Amino acid sequence: EGEAIAWHLLESTEMDPEITRRVVFHEITDHAVSDAFANPREIDMNLVDAQQARRVLDRLVGYQISPLLWRKVRGRLSAGRVQSVALRLIVEREREIDNFVPVEYWTIAAEFRPDGIEDTFIAKLARIDGEEPVLGSESEVHPILEDMETASYTVSKVKRGERKRKPAAPFTTSTLQQDASRRLRFTARKTMSIAQQLYEGVDLGNGGELGLITYMRTDSTNVSESAQNEARDFISGNYGQDFLPAEPPKYKTKSQRAQEAHEAIRPTSVLRRPKDIKEFLDRNQYRLYQLIWKRFVASQMAAAVYDTISVEVTGKTDVHSYLLRASASTLRFPGFLTVYEEAKGIDQAENGNGDAKIPLDLAAQQILELLRLIPEQHFTQPPPRYSEASLVRELEENGIGRPSTYAPI
Repeated sequence: EGEAIAWHLLESTEMDPEITRRVVFHEITDHAVSDAFANPREIDMNLVDAQQARRVLDRLVGYQISPLLWRKVRGRLSAGRVQSVALRLIVEREREIDNFVPVEYWTIAAEFRPDGIEDTFIAKLARIDGEEPVLGSESEVHPILEDMETASYTVSKVKRGERKRKPAAPFTTSTLQQDASRRLRFTARKTMSIAQQLYEGVDLGNGGELGLITYMRTDSTNVSESAQNEARDFISGNYGQDFLPAEPPKYKTKSQRAQEAHEAIRPTSVLRRPKDIKEFLDRNQYRLYQLIWKRFVASQMAAAVYDTISVEVTGKTDVHSYLLRASASTLRFPGFLTVYEEAKGIDQAENGNGDAKIPLDLAAQQILELLRLIPEQHFTQPPPRYSEASLVRELEENGIGRPSTYAPI
């Protein structure tokens, strides 16, 4: 869009393209603006043509379908190459929900006490006679429970290991909107409005306004070398060398059609900590700035490290053999989690039993006492309706729309 505006300006004022240059910057700070004017460039006609093509597509869709909607449905409705696809996604999801038929299924877990150990642990039934259990009703579960009560159980396998969890990339437009929706309950439009204020600048008491974040309409996870170096110095100085990865991390964008014209959304300086400038920001500005600051600092930090343990339990009766499994993890080194952890939405719930407890001195061939069996009835669930956050993610994953269109759509 910006490139097309520049070209239109050049054309309408009849400037000489040989001596006319375009200046581009992504943050409103002294350094960025000065550097941009020191390195002007020619207008990129490929970008201008891309904007013109997008405009033609808008008209091919909107100009033909909108009048049809006015005649057949009701006035003032409109169609477009992005909004019509977004509407279709919502309609298709609603049809899935309407047509969904719940299916009953059961799971069985067991609580064990290892021989000579006070602590107990819970394992889930994974196999019956080597096959995955299919338990569709209480009547199918009952004979299995009766048989499992009579089984003798031993630990057949214990595996200990390590798992590393890497930080999330710095924010793009879509991930900022998603995280602000989940954490702060902001709509996409509200997020972009507040981000615009932080980008345009705030008076921090020094006279004049200073841009606090980089440009907020972006699909790129790239970060400038100077920003990375500043972040690394900040992390080593405030958290210690252990929290600093050996090499500055590089992130790949998940967007199918990322144009990466801008950097990721980040603070213009990590040295402006949220708590230091809180008095100059209103509540919503502070909350969003803090979210952006934490996400960026965490993205430059070392991975979190977990100790993991997984256990297999074998149970045998005259009729069946049973395999039960349990796993747990313990945080050994917090790494980036000291600063920030990515929020999960209802449609992004994590699987697993990370909070489960398994006695650390458990060993293979250990005899187990069965304390109780835990049968649970479940029903399959329809897919959830889209939230603003999950719809934005769906649009991005399908290459629909651009960072500038998510909020209005």
